[in-house]
Amino acid sequence: MQVVKEYVRRWYESELDPDEYLCHQRQGNMVEIEEAETGTRRTVLTFCTNDVLGLTQNESVKQAAIDSIFQYGTSNSSTSVLSGRIDLHRQLEDEVSKFKHLPHTQLFLNAWMGMQALMDAFCHLAIPIPGFEHTRETLIMTDVLNHGCIVSALAHAGTRSGKLFGYSPRVRVKAYRHCDMEDLARKLKRYVHPGDRVMVVSDAVFSMDGDIAPLPEMIEILSNYPDSTLVMDEAHATGAIGSTGRGIYEHFGLKPQDAIDRGINPLILSTFAKFGASVGAAISTHVAELKPLLNCSPTSIGTCSLAPPLTAAALQSFRTVQQHPELVSRLQESTRYLRSRLAAQGFEAIGETNVVPVLLPTELNPKVYARELMELGIWVSPIWFIAKPRIRITVNALHTREEMDCLVAAMVKVRELMYKEEAATISA
Repeated sequence: MQVVKEYVRRWYESELDPDEYLCHQRQGNMVEIEEAETGTRRTVLTFCTNDVLGLTQNESVKQAAIDSIFQYGTSNSSTSVLSGRIDLHRQLEDEVSKFKHLPHTQLFLNAWMGMQALMDAFCHLAIPIPGFEHTRETLIMTDVLNHGCIVSALAHAGTRSGKLFGYSPRVRVKAYRHCDMEDLARKLKRYVHPGDRVMVVSDAVFSMDGDIAPLPEMIEILSNYPDSTLVMDEAHATGAIGSTGRGIYEHFGLKPQDAIDRGINPLILSTFAKFGASVGAAISTHVAELKPLLNCSPTSIGTCSLAPPLTAAALQSFRTVQQHPELVSRLQESTRYLRSRLAAQGFEAIGETNVVPVLLPTELNPKVYARELMELGIWVSPIWFIAKPRIRITVNALHTREEMDCLVAAMVKVRELMYKEEAATISA
């Protein structure tokens, strides 16, 4: 344990550890939080929640979760393939399928498990079948800035999870430059072998840069590889982009059928932790046979199914956004407003979605910047452990223009304060 103690000590000394806050209550975007280290409590305006449509506080969503507990209890206490499947699961899968325009959907406890289940199902066909030998290799192309759940799944894509010593055909994983379609096309030509099963996987909206994958170009490129598979992780896209919040296909005026018509198998990963007022994930497909493979993957067989209140909250969220598309319009209008206000004050906000990363000059420490904002009653996420440090702001449908103006004014004030402090340090 000595090496662990030394590691953590150096971790703390390098200030790589995040500041920790405990939430006590929330009303709208006003949150009472406690600083874990000092016990100091304060009420702040939050711009770091992923509750993009504000549905965690929606009365119908909360009531649906409550009602499900009285009908099913707090947990299903089993896996889906044994005794843990309830009718709410079927309803949620059907609702996700309708929303995403793909007829077959499988639920998971989270996106990490969903992505690993997909690797098991696609690369290794999940479970061995007597008399059938799977011999085709798989080539997977991944955007270099894909989310950690994708990176983790791909790191283990070479072996069926839980079957470390079993034989499976080789899986080759290659990265292409961020949203660079020339690089993707070039590397597919270089790395695809005859007989390969080809998969390209990408975030729809990138969580650290707030930009959108070039879906039409991806479809065009993959149309040259018949029966290829295109996986879009729509964690930050569902509820946020597209005229009714249906995600990246709607954003570009497409449907998954457009990919199918070009000989491509579209898969969509949806998560419920952002717009869905819950937790959990789902993979949607037009291939019915994929669903039992996903359901029988080790990550599904070995875990309890999605709890009733979480399922009910997600289900009601999907229904609510379809009943009230103005929530999506409000979110997108607020995003445009905040981005324009930041630009007017000289801040470099990259991307184009409600995920608004603001790049800071190298001389400004994001953690210190965020702490100063906290003193002014504003809560944002400092990101300091990647190449270009930034403050990540997330807009939601509950934010008012007055609240966004308050954020920008505070950011200007902190910027001026930190430059004054730096100048004073240099002169001293």
